[in-house]
Amino acid sequence: MNAPFSADGFSGPRPHQPGSPKQPNPFFWWDAVEDQMRRLTGGHRPGRASRGDVRAAVLVLLAEEPMHGYQIIHEIETRSAGLWKPSAGSVYPTLQMLADEGLVDAQESEGKKVYSLTDTGRQEADAAKGKPAPWATAAEQDVPEAMVLPRAAARLAQAIGPVVRGGSPAQVKAVTEVIDEARRKIYTILAQD
Repeated sequence: MNAPFSADGFSGPRPHQPGSPKQPNPFFWWDAVEDQMRRLTGGHRPGRASRGDVRAAVLVLLAEEPMHGYQIIHEIETRSAGLWKPSAGSVYPTLQMLADEGLVDAQESEGKKVYSLTDTGRQEADAAKGKPAPWATAAEQDVPEAMVLPRAAARLAQAIGPVVRGGSPAQVKAVTEVIDEARRKIYTILAQD
């Protein structure tokens, strides 16, 4: 696999050379991880989990910060490690329903509707605190056997992301040591067979 970024981890995109594989954008390192996971699972996108509770997911996300619809879709997909990606056809009607109930408010910002919770919406979101996140519940349902290990790797990659993007030198060193130790343990497991 071609390295998604240079040794410093943050160089600019490499120009695409005709006839060569397209280089992943170094600022979207997750794409490189996802491509590798597809190769490991036979080159196809593994099956997805059952649908989750879109309404609950929207309320939880909007309690964190205002978002537009596609941000909500992306966050749910990211937080479920790619196992649940609700369609625009389920998210936007849910946002409209929440607006009709007086739980969310929409404001135009840079040509997009950005949704935020009203005081009533915040009370409903607060009432759901302590319950498992809707994407976690959806991600735990009907996970095909072939997805268990790739999903664990995806969760690891998500945990590493913030360190890649802006970790201190001490954090980078500590996380690298943890990953190196995990790699050694995996080789030990493989050597036992």
